[in-house]
Amino acid sequence: MRPMRKILPLGRMVATPGALHALMLAGENALVYLARHASGDWGVVSPEDACANELARETGERILSAYRLRDGTKLWIITEADRSSTCILLPEEY
Repeated sequence: MRPMRKILPLGRMVATPGALHALMLAGENALVYLARHASGDWGVVSPEDACANELARETGERILSAYRLRDGTKLWIITEADRSSTCILLPEEY
């Protein structure tokens, strides 16, 4: 596995109880997904959303990544436009 290059400041990192529970049930580590997000691997977002994320890196807009846990649960990671915080959550918690 190659080291991931951080391209996105994450600010304060938080997670919702639902996301933490889903990660625990799937036996997965949130840090893996945060590293992917911070390195510009946006996960399973649409091509349009991936392009929007790339533009948002430069213009300072909100960035959304989406990932599937091993058990199929969808997980979102959102970094705020001002880069002050990043939240891990389930889509239904948005």
